[in-house]
Formats: sequence, C-alpha cells, structure tokens
Amino acid sequence: MKMTGAQILVETLIEQGVDTVFGFPGGMVVDIYDKLYDKQDKIKHILTAHEEGAVHGADGYARATGKTGVVIATSGPGATNLVTGIATAYLDSIPLVAITGNVRNSMIGRDSFQEIDITGITLPITKHNFFVHKVQNLAEVVRTAFELAQSGRPGPVLIDIPKDVQEAVFDYKKKPVAKLPAIPACSDIDIEKAVKLIKESKRPYIYFGGGALRTSIGEDIEKLADKLDAVIGCSMMGLSEIPTDSPRFLGMQGMHGRFASSVAMAKADLIIALGVRFSDRATGKTEKYAPSASKIHVDCDRAEIGKNVPVDLGICCDLKDFVDRLTKACPQRKNTEWIKKVNSLRQREADAYEGLPFLPRDAINIISDNIKPDTRLVTDVGQHQCWAAQFLKFRKKRTWITSGGLGTMGFGLGAAIGCYMGSGSRSVLITGDGSFGMCLNELATAVTYKVPVTIVIFNNHALGMVRQWQKVFFDGRYSNTTIDRKTDFVKLAQAFGAKGFKATDKKTFEEAFKKAYKVKGPVVIDLTIKSDSLVLPMLKPGGTFNNLILRREDISDAEG
Repeated sequence: MKMTGAQILVETLIEQGVDTVFGFPGGMVVDIYDKLYDKQDKIKHILTAHEEGAVHGADGYARATGKTGVVIATSGPGATNLVTGIATAYLDSIPLVAITGNVRNSMIGRDSFQEIDITGITLPITKHNFFVHKVQNLAEVVRTAFELAQSGRPGPVLIDIPKDVQEAVFDYKKKPVAKLPAIPACSDIDIEKAVKLIKESKRPYIYFGGGALRTSIGEDIEKLADKLDAVIGCSMMGLSEIPTDSPRFLGMQGMHGRFASSVAMAKADLIIALGVRFSDRATGKTEKYAPSASKIHVDCDRAEIGKNVPVDLGICCDLKDFVDRLTKACPQRKNTEWIKKVNSLRQREADAYEGLPFLPRDAINIISDNIKPDTRLVTDVGQHQCWAAQFLKFRKKRTWITSGGLGTMGFGLGAAIGCYMGSGSRSVLITGDGSFGMCLNELATAVTYKVPVTIVIFNNHALGMVRQWQKVFFDGRYSNTTIDRKTDFVKLAQAFGAKGFKATDKKTFEEAFKKAYKVKGPVVIDLTIKSDSLVLPMLKPGGTFNNLILRREDISDAEG
C-alpha cells in the first residue's frame, strides 16, 4: 500500500507492538504527529513539558515493563535535549528507540534553521544510529532499530528522519516482528571449570547486576546460592530482582552499599559475577579488590569481561542457561564458618544503626511499610538515592527505577511518569531538593495525566552528596553546595495543580505519606532533613572495602 514516510513510520511502530510514545512536537516532525493523530486508538502519545522529560519517560516505561521505550523529538534543540536521556539509557543498558526529525536532505550541511547532526552527536551513546536518506529504507530501519535495542545487551538506538523523507511516498508491507537472535549457551568445558573453582572455595559470594534483572533469574540465583551455601550481593542496578528479605541476600554492595555485603565480597575467596560490570563504585581500588578471590564473570557482552577487573574464568553466554546448568552440576556444599562470619558482619552493621535517630532511614522504612508490593520506587541521584538503595524493602521485580551508570539528576519525575504509563502501578519518587529542581517542570505532565506518584523531597537545602565529600575529604569547605533557595515546594505543587504536604519529623512524615499515597494524582511531600546527614557506609577514594567508613566517628580516620 502506498504511504508517506510519516505513515510508514507510524505503521511500523504499531507493527513492532508500540502502544505508547513520549515526545514533544516541532516543525520537523509535524508530519509524524499528523499521522499519530490518525492512530490515537493504537498509540497513546504522552506530551511532556520538555524533551528530556520525554526521554526519561520512555526510559522509565522500558524499565518498568521490559519493553522498548519510544521517544519523538524535532530537529535542533529538540534532538539535543534528548542527549542526556539517551546517555542515561546507554549506561544502564535500557532498550530505547529515539526518533528525531531533521531538515530536508537538500538542506543538510547548510546550517539551516534547527539543523543539527544528531547522529554524530549521539554516536558514542547509542548502540547504533541511522540517518534515513530515502523513504524506501524507512520501514526496515525501524525494524532493525527495535531488534538492536532489545537484542544482546540492550540499549538505545536513534533514527533521524529528514522532513522530505517523511513526506515522500513508498509501498508499505507489514511484516511479523523478527525473533531476536539467541544469546549463546555456555559450553560444558566452562561449566566444568566453574565447578572446579567452586569446589576449591570456602567463602563463595554471588554478585549480580542489571543483566540478571533483565533475564529475570533471581529465583535461579537463590537456588544456586542454596546449593553452594553462598551469600548474595548486587550492584545498584540489580536491586528488586531478589526480595530484600531473602535469607542469603546481603543487599547492594559498593562505595555506599550495605556494610555486610561490601565487606563479605572483599573477604570472599570466590566471586561469581552475573550480568554486572565491576564498576569503580563496586571495586574501590582495583589493584586491591578482593585479592584472595577467584573470579568467574558471566555476561552477554564479551567486551565487559575482564575490562575492569582481571578474572579467572570469563564466559560470554546466556545467564539463565549458565546458572541452571551450574546449579545442576555442583554438589551440595556446606560453608559453616563462612556463613558464621557473614552473620557477624550483619550484626556489626545492625549494631552501628541501633538506637541512632536517623530521619532519612525512618522515612524510607515508612515508605516501604505503607505501599503495595508492585509500587515502582523511583529515585533521582544523590544521597537520597543511596539511602533508598540501602533501606528500601523490595518484594517484586522491576520495582526499582534509578539512574545508575550516568547518575542523572532530574531523571526521576519523567521516569516515574513513564513507569505509570507502562505498568499502571503507582510510583513513589524519592528525590532531593537539588535533583527535583532539575525536573520539577514535569509536575505539569504528572498533573495533566493524573499520574499517581507520591514525590518525597529529602530537603536538606544542599547538594548533599557533594557536600558530604566536602565535609569528609575537603575540610568542610562547602563551595557552592548550599542551596539557599526560598522555594516553597508545597505552594509550588499547588500552583501546578497538585497537592502538597510539609513534614519535619517521623510522625508528620508518616501522616503525610499515608494521606498522599491514597491520592489519585501527584502529591509532593517536602521533608526537611539535616544538612549534615551522611550516607554511610562510605568508601574513601582509592580505598578498599576492608576499611569502610561505617560510623560518623570513623570520619577523622578517613580524613587522615
């Protein structure tokens, strides 16, 4: 059937199973928006306040559902406003297709109004990108983009479509969605090598990340840990894949991870790493990272294996296949002394918190105790993100939504909107006054679409995480980290058409949160916390996990 390029694009999106797109219209995508108008019964379009909010919305949609998020923006500033969100998705391996318009082919390279080389700009932060010169290539480009975004290690793909290609006419023939190429299974030899390393170990630690979440192998990891009598930890991107109350699960490890999880990893004699990249926040000083441990690293991306940390056995394969076969191949093990040691670490961690009044932890416990299991827990980036990662209680998969790799302040509200559009579930956004200031314009979007999101602002009138570093490592020289703004977040919420509450302590916060969580639309809770509240544990730059800062009184040693 003869169709314009804009029609072909919309029909191919429908063919690929797209039911929701996020975006902001403009001159170089007006043809696309005209054809979306005809398909409102098939594709819902979410109009955000800013293109960055749109791309974070598509990202949140993808994280909450496992499907590919789609965002549309016009040329020039519309396209460049997507860059931070595309990079956020790239660093966290999130499947995303970004569609941009551009000036006509004949105007490319002439510094035309709102012309920009968005494919050149995004080349380092996409799995691939396409400039569609001819309409006859458009449908296949879109199909390839979705396949690339979802296959192997997922990630963002960008399609740039000049206006004349959107207007041109060509035949469109619907095709079935291509089956994604399978990730190779592991070999018998690799399983044998892994079993040998396991038999030689007495202190095994299973470490998983976002790759495990994507393949949904939490239950399989727990079975393997039971077989090996091992403990389990995760990166920030792995949270919610295993329930927090799972008996072998120690929580997130790393620079600001749980004490028992981080120290147990440092003392292990075998680390089995599944779908995780050993980032600098996970390892500390790499030369001294887990020196006594043999390391098995399994990932679907061969480039990650051995990139940051040398490993004894690197396997590029399907994670589920590896874990299932290894569990069957291993004999039942008993590591009584190791479990006893880990339990002592857990007790030491509990003792450090015992009896200490700490409002951020209390607030997060109140959130965990008053939400439904399928509530999406979204964060921005900073101290609040680390407190949330440490103390939230997760009961269902894909309920933790955060920017891990890029650490994008302003990610949260757009992502929370996307989570709701994809899952239909309520969300809670835990943010800080610094991060919220970067994305508060999306309150307009949340109100317009009646998004049931409870926004908790941990308001310390500071850029808390940087301020913490200035306190501990820069002699308290607080250069430009005090936010001396006069913003009344309750009145601000009301001005946008949302509800707002003020809280200053545990009691007033609990009252406010219980009320807010029942409201059908967005609610802002402005929670005042102390500006000198710290995220602990904390790892000294270039340090090791054997000397984590666990308590405030340990800070003087870190400074020295």
